[in-house]
Amino acid sequence: MLFSCKKPKASENSSESKTSTPEWISEVGAEEIEFNKKVFYVNDYDAIADGSALTTTAIQKAIDAAAVNGGGTVTFKPGTYLSGSIFIKENVHFNIPEGVKILGSESIEDYPEIDTRVAGIEMKWPAALINVLDQKNVTIDGEGLVDGQGKVYWDYYWNLREEYEPKGLRWIVDYDAKRPRTFLLQNTENVFLKDLNIQRAGFWTVQVLYSNHITVDGLTIRNNIGGHGPSTDGIDIDSSKYILVQNCDIDCNDDNFCLKAGRDWDGLRVDRPTEYVVIRDCIALAGSGLTTIGSETSGDIRHVFVSNIQGKGTKTGLKIKSATNRGGTVEDIHMQNIKMDSVGTFMEVSMNWNPSYSYSKLPEGYDYDSIPKRWKTLLEEVTPPEKGIPTFKNISISNIEVQGAKRAIYVNGMETSTVNTIQLTDVHIAAQEAGQITYSKDWTLKNVSLDINDGSTLTIENAPGVEFPKSMYIANDED
Repeated sequence: MLFSCKKPKASENSSESKTSTPEWISEVGAEEIEFNKKVFYVNDYDAIADGSALTTTAIQKAIDAAAVNGGGTVTFKPGTYLSGSIFIKENVHFNIPEGVKILGSESIEDYPEIDTRVAGIEMKWPAALINVLDQKNVTIDGEGLVDGQGKVYWDYYWNLREEYEPKGLRWIVDYDAKRPRTFLLQNTENVFLKDLNIQRAGFWTVQVLYSNHITVDGLTIRNNIGGHGPSTDGIDIDSSKYILVQNCDIDCNDDNFCLKAGRDWDGLRVDRPTEYVVIRDCIALAGSGLTTIGSETSGDIRHVFVSNIQGKGTKTGLKIKSATNRGGTVEDIHMQNIKMDSVGTFMEVSMNWNPSYSYSKLPEGYDYDSIPKRWKTLLEEVTPPEKGIPTFKNISISNIEVQGAKRAIYVNGMETSTVNTIQLTDVHIAAQEAGQITYSKDWTLKNVSLDINDGSTLTIENAPGVEFPKSMYIANDED
């Protein structure tokens, strides 16, 4: 085994000090908050603590009482609390202590629809279980458990997808299968999510949307309990800036840590970037991407620093994905001090990702005037078409150790948009097969080695300035 699965600390990795870091790193994250010392127990507002009945109203009353009295701590006595959507207010410290379990309602009616953005488009969608909307100076923490009870929503999605796919409607399934997120921070500032235990999200676990100066610290996420929930992302940073994610441990069934910035026509209309993001000292277990950028790239994703991350059983190390109607620029991405074991592909880049999901076409027999607004949003064409072509450039990867990968590198640009300026330094990958690089240019390699079990070498096409000489292949060298 390459490493033990414990949360890494920067001090454990001596190479951290050897690698330069961007100057803006000190600006990310929330600033410490001083709260009113008054404590509001939800139990004093008639909260039901045995999980036998919905107690959303009582929890919300405690939050509202704290807010109108200048803030304070809202907390729980030990027990189990069944709830629909609750909304945390400014200057409230929402504490979920050890011995407390919050269960998300299994009825979608308990999550009122709000104006939000999901999977890259703005639309009406159910609120999350725990929401911070249009607020600042909030902390949510505690050693208790937040259980989204998501399986009922997973089953609903798979049933709807089975119905939609034969009709040519794969592209809209995710938007029609309305499922609750667990945490939503939307249009917020100076917010902490700390030391939370979260499991079985109905949809995305944590979404940070249109927000700035947020710290997500010490979260443990387990979404593969009792099944494998579709699209149960761990942490999604969406058109937000100055975000710090650290000391998190994620086991999910989609992207572990994901950066997004809007999709297609609607994402280009909103045009809000994700920028100045630090992800460090974390673990990714099952999931689609240790660090995923996209596929919603329309508003640009830039200035990203990922360091001291461990992955075991994760499908991809660095995944950058988009589509030819999405547009946007991905640039200034730094990834360093990464260890991975038993993974799919270390580095995967695609500008034409998952076509059946990425491209929308209304099948015959549907009346455009009668379809929902969200369908029309996805069907809106990007004009001129060139505006939909994404750009990926300036990616720096250093101090990487990968063992047990199925494939080392799989990078595919386009003739109209090459993947530009990639730097690999101290990168060592052991994989079953090498992979390929197409439509890319200007790679700089220093101390790179590929140990490829099947003896293959990278297939490199239409990639000027991209050369992996034979000396970099350990197995071939030994032959």
